[in-house]
Amino acid sequence: MSNWKNFVDLRQLTSNIDKSWVDLFQSNANSFHQIEQKIKEDIRVYGNDLEIYPNMEDIFRVFQIPMNNIKVVILGMNPYHEKGQAMGLAFSVPNGVKVPPSLNNIFKEIKSEYPDYVVPNHGDLSGWIGQGIFLLNSSLTVREGNSSSHLNIGWQSFTDQVIRQINDQTRGIVFMLWGNQARNKKSIITNHLVLEATHPSPLSAYRGWFGCNHFKLANEFLVKQGKSPIIY
Repeated sequence: MSNWKNFVDLRQLTSNIDKSWVDLFQSNANSFHQIEQKIKEDIRVYGNDLEIYPNMEDIFRVFQIPMNNIKVVILGMNPYHEKGQAMGLAFSVPNGVKVPPSLNNIFKEIKSEYPDYVVPNHGDLSGWIGQGIFLLNSSLTVREGNSSSHLNIGWQSFTDQVIRQINDQTRGIVFMLWGNQARNKKSIITNHLVLEATHPSPLSAYRGWFGCNHFKLANEFLVKQGKSPIIY
């Protein structure tokens, strides 16, 4: 249990972020304060037993990757809202947790693009982070059982700035924008490859997700940039 009732300061949770993100985090002190107040209000309204995901120590987990190591940005909406799923990486769940439908559809699409791909028996995408895939959610927290409940408490402004910083300070990145929430970020991305599709959720996957060919297109682009391709 995250012990959110003792939650004090988001900045206390940033000790493990890579140094390339420190300036951005410091400049967002006011934004973090706003988010803190809204989470504390949630706790006052719903009680100390309220669960907020992911665990506090995992909120900024994706920022352990140095900015210059990023090759691909995959943008999700918000963390999984059921117990034990969220781990601070968009679309990823801890080893041993049932693979969610959206992630299962991601695996299916990779398999269709790369027939030799072996679909894993788990949903932990930590290995993708190690290869330079930045698994960012638009909102970094969520109330248990209530999808999108923290989408408008201030995280959007912060993650917009994250994308702008990646856009401005790196070259030759692939941005995969899946679903309307992610595609709304397109206007702040320039000079990089942007791939758009519907969300891989079962509700929309058959309306443009399957057959998007994003994983192959990303690798072809990376190779042209002189970078090593992703091994999914």
